[in-house]
Amino acid sequence: MFEVMTMGPRDRARWGEITAVIARFGLEALAVRLGLGEGKRSDGDSASERDLPSRTRRALEALGPTFVKFGQILATRRDLLSDEWIAAFERLQDEAPTLPFEDLRGQVEAALGAPPEEVFDEFDPQPLAAASMAQVHRARLADGTEVAVKIRRPGIAARMEADMRILRRLAGLAEARSPALRRLAPRPMIEQLGRDILEELDFTQEARNAERLREDLTDLARVTVPRIHWAHTGPDLLVMDFIEGTPPRSAQALRAKGIDPEAIAALGAELVLEMVLVNGRFHADPHPGNLLCLAPDRLALIDLGSVGTIAPRRSHEFLTFILALRAGDPAGVADTLALWSQTGDVSRERLMVAAERLVARHSTGPLVLSAMVADFFPLLREEGLVLPPDLVLIFKAMVTMDGVLSGIAPGFDLSEALGAMRLRLITHRLSGLARPERGEALLLELARVADQAPRLMRAASARLERGEEAPPGEEATARAVRRAGALVGAALVAHALIGVVARLVG
Repeated sequence: MFEVMTMGPRDRARWGEITAVIARFGLEALAVRLGLGEGKRSDGDSASERDLPSRTRRALEALGPTFVKFGQILATRRDLLSDEWIAAFERLQDEAPTLPFEDLRGQVEAALGAPPEEVFDEFDPQPLAAASMAQVHRARLADGTEVAVKIRRPGIAARMEADMRILRRLAGLAEARSPALRRLAPRPMIEQLGRDILEELDFTQEARNAERLREDLTDLARVTVPRIHWAHTGPDLLVMDFIEGTPPRSAQALRAKGIDPEAIAALGAELVLEMVLVNGRFHADPHPGNLLCLAPDRLALIDLGSVGTIAPRRSHEFLTFILALRAGDPAGVADTLALWSQTGDVSRERLMVAAERLVARHSTGPLVLSAMVADFFPLLREEGLVLPPDLVLIFKAMVTMDGVLSGIAPGFDLSEALGAMRLRLITHRLSGLARPERGEALLLELARVADQAPRLMRAASARLERGEEAPPGEEATARAVRRAGALVGAALVAHALIGVVARLVG
């Protein structure tokens, strides 16, 4: 039986709904396993246990958008969950029936400051699409611009905030009571979910995401990000350019619309590499529903509520991992795995075994990320490696895009796209290193060392004249100063050389 938990008045009704869904889908045994219920643990051999992932997925869908999004996060954690659980969570659908527009009218009028018929030249009350958080209508501005109007569902924010309070409590209990769950680090995952939900509930955040990506991708002329119409956009209403295109689900459908699938695949690869490895900001869920193809060879990014960021250090590690894998360098792969391990207790020998297996399977032939990941994440589970959450998001985005591109251009090789972009990546790295502020930082460090060096050198010289040995701390400091001086000098020379090379390459 699911354990009784004390809830505040504002969450009590929602907690009753959650426990009812758990009972309806027969998930009491799972609650016991997670340390959240009381009763006998199942032995895992029954037919009921075999369809547990599917029942859990259906329960998450019944519980609504917060739980669907949590399941979608779990679907990316192949380093933690077995294939049958991943397959179940990958089928999660964020769907909901459409609402009559009259149910939304009051909210829309409050956001616009007037009825939509007065703000827009035309407004279609029939929705184009609906999900659990919002639905979309088509409209036309007075200047003739076709726009999509995204409207947040009434009451959804309060419900999702209640869900987050409950999930935080459940995660704390699970982590405290279940050693197996402790390894999954449920509380950090719930906090990630909370951040994602806060961003997606506020449509101004999605609007800012679109503006940033538009700016990032100005050099990719064949990639379109819809313009935001800020005069009509707020936390619960988003108005953006309407883009009509074809989702990249099949090569045949694209050709029927006069679109070249191979050109789209090449552009999609350039796009995802540009976002992840160059700009450090990327569409975190580039599935076919969030991509539109336009004739003859253009792409549009839509639904920008989920955008990830990546530090330059992490993008460098990801690129190093892929290049070491393709170069057949197991030591390089093992080095990167050691950097990524959050547990830090995996031996070098075990890392090398895992790296050698990956290299043997994926160093030759086309690089299909989905196939590589199918090998990579089970290896991580076997060796007890847990990846940082930001890295998991990168793998998810890359694998999703790779799957889309392979679907419309069979045999597509991402490693070829990486090779074609290598000069661009090198130029970007060198340009960053050659920034004036980098040189200024080095000069400041040199000034600090130079300020301390005379005193330390005079003290060392006096001790030598008297035949005394330097105290251990001071001698170590003197050596550090000498090394630092040499390193800073070399760094200044390197910085000047990088500037020259960056100008030549650029």
